[in-house]
Amino acid sequence: MVHPLYKRVIIKIGGESLSNPGGLGINPQRAEEVARRIAAIHAQEVEIGLVIGAGNLWRGIDGLAHGMDRARADQIGMLATVMNSLALADALEREGVVTRVQTAIEMRAIAEPYIRLRAIRHLEKGRVVIFGAGTGNPYFTTDTAAALRAAETGADLLIKATKVDGVYSDDPMKNPEARRFERLTYLEALNMQTRVMDSTAITLCMENQLPIVVLNLWNPGGLERVINGEAAGTFIGG
Repeated sequence: MVHPLYKRVIIKIGGESLSNPGGLGINPQRAEEVARRIAAIHAQEVEIGLVIGAGNLWRGIDGLAHGMDRARADQIGMLATVMNSLALADALEREGVVTRVQTAIEMRAIAEPYIRLRAIRHLEKGRVVIFGAGTGNPYFTTDTAAALRAAETGADLLIKATKVDGVYSDDPMKNPEARRFERLTYLEALNMQTRVMDSTAITLCMENQLPIVVLNLWNPGGLERVINGEAAGTFIGG
């Protein structure tokens, strides 16, 4: 049996992963596909925390374009992440994985409030913890929420699971000559001003010496390779 290199990981997933490509809403079949990928590494006794975005349900930038207040637009986005968290929790439970949803904004009828030590205890017991509602504050992205939860829970690795297989020198969808990086330092990633992860999240990881891997969620076996210490995507570290 292969022993994972990382015992505890936080995985940031885009909300778009729950919808059809280019679509909106929550597609239960896509949620099941994501859940199967998470369940595969959970079976290796890896402690897993998840943070999911809300791009499939709400994009604050659209509200801002119509004059919406930034704080209110972000609050709508935070609530949308809770909807995604519940959908993913349900899909994971149907895969036989015990989950807990914790939210930074209290809504006790449907989820636990975020309590750091309780979250750590859930992880130690093998439960997948899904952190909803971002940081609970406007002006912070779910990337930053993922970095914060990873630091708070003592995670060994932060995985940014997206639709591209790493960090590129340019947009690979527009520039076929764009070069993919296998490894970057934190400062290199910050200086590149990559759109894969925001600078606040990278800085938080750098200050806490928390490594990051950016990979394509949909590449078969990608998550397994990463947690076993094999090359996949782009590694960002010291």
